[in-house]
Amino acid sequence: MLKVMLVDDEPYILQGLQVLIDWESGGFEIAATCSNGKEALKYLKENHVDLIISDIRMPEMTGLELLETVKKEKISDAEFVLLTGYDDFAYTQRAIRNGCLDYILKPVEEEELIAVLRKVSNLNRESIILRKDREKMEDAYLSRVIRHIIRGKYAEEEIDYANKHLQLAGGLRFIYIGFVQKDAEADTAISDDYDMGTIQKQLLNACRETLKEYVNHFTLEVPYDEDIYDVGFIYCENMADMRDMSENEFLNQLIRKIEVLFIKPVRMYCGKVVPDIASLSESYESCKRLKSIAGFHNTKKLYFYEETDTNYSGIVLCKNTIDEIIGSIAKNEPAAIESGIEKLHGELRGKDSSNVAFDLNINYLLFQLIHLASELDDTVNQEEIIQYISEQASGEAFARGSYQHLKTFALEYASYLSELRKSISHGILAVIEAEIRENYAGDISLKYLGDKYHINSSYLGQVFRKKYGESFKNYLTNYRIREAARQIINTDKKINRIAEDVGYKDSDYFIRKFIEIMGCTPSKYRKTNRGD
Repeated sequence: MLKVMLVDDEPYILQGLQVLIDWESGGFEIAATCSNGKEALKYLKENHVDLIISDIRMPEMTGLELLETVKKEKISDAEFVLLTGYDDFAYTQRAIRNGCLDYILKPVEEEELIAVLRKVSNLNRESIILRKDREKMEDAYLSRVIRHIIRGKYAEEEIDYANKHLQLAGGLRFIYIGFVQKDAEADTAISDDYDMGTIQKQLLNACRETLKEYVNHFTLEVPYDEDIYDVGFIYCENMADMRDMSENEFLNQLIRKIEVLFIKPVRMYCGKVVPDIASLSESYESCKRLKSIAGFHNTKKLYFYEETDTNYSGIVLCKNTIDEIIGSIAKNEPAAIESGIEKLHGELRGKDSSNVAFDLNINYLLFQLIHLASELDDTVNQEEIIQYISEQASGEAFARGSYQHLKTFALEYASYLSELRKSISHGILAVIEAEIRENYAGDISLKYLGDKYHINSSYLGQVFRKKYGESFKNYLTNYRIREAARQIINTDKKINRIAEDVGYKDSDYFIRKFIEIMGCTPSKYRKTNRGD
């Protein structure tokens, strides 16, 4: 309901206006009635209203003086409508120059009042749309600034912008807040990109609702690969200090509160502490490394990068056996890989019931495998390798120390490296490019294309990035947005219909992506390019 203030020195006019129309059915409510400008001014200084309907002639302070005072001192942004007689026209002109929306001649007719209220409703609706568009643009720009900062490719003005819009105090950590994508009981995973994107958005909303005063510290625009649906979080030590809590206590409490709203298990991966926002890329990189090896540890809610440096004195590192396994993986020798895993199993069996020995040896194996691919092909994007390993290492069985899962992973990784050695014909990329043009609005992904054309999807992602200079997901997003921009200019279809036609079921997500790529909202893009 829009709140209305009625101001007139004649009581019968105040009463008449209140009963002249059904205010509520029009979306309005009478918030206050005042008998002169001074009384109205006092009320406005302490209360919010959306519309002021005032007589132009009153004792003590006229309606015109009330209008000029409110506008000059910025007491209220309410719309102003004046009640006037025929001989007040000169005053009315002065009022309009001072920002008065409209005037109504006395005696007030029902139709005139309804017409003015409809005008106010439309303006309010437009104002809400503009405000939401502005908020979306600001959110998209801040996300872009954060993305530049965490990748270490930022301008100084972006650091200033981040400092202005984020509450930064004390040391900082970059944190990934993730959810368990796999349903352990049903042994099925959510695969639809839209469903995953919707769940990710629900997680973001739960995070922001839980920590309302730090809403700008949560963002979606930071994942380093195609299939990460986590929420990025810039944590400041001051968040825990203000609540007289330790960092561990604060983050564990935050996880519990998010889970209450999100209704799904949540995990946090905390990068190392850095002194300021300009150094956040170091924390981001450590966070990625932590997430890539988290699957090899016992499952828990909260991981810290510092834990990877735990003192393992007295625990045996089976370096020779692991080096043999790595050599077998590099040569893609399945039998040697399997026997090497069995040998490692035998060496570690019974050494440490808490799985600490298993963690140490698997961490060593994992880091060697990350570098192995780059040694085989120095053009390989190491982030893609981290992605592949992170995906394969995320299973619960591996986290519990299953050697059968380790064996399967090693065999699949060897096959993956074998793909890296092969040259893939440009013909297949041309076919895939044609399929994107034909089916860009459908549910297509690297996994779908890999299965369809019998190519390792992770390797296909590497080749795609080399040719086009961006990930498959970004390429598809840019293609969809460019097609949406074409339709926005050349058709009269509604924006949400265009969003659906180019493959976005969530219109808010579509608008955010459009702003990020085109630099403005779809509606503004249409107005600007069509001269509306």
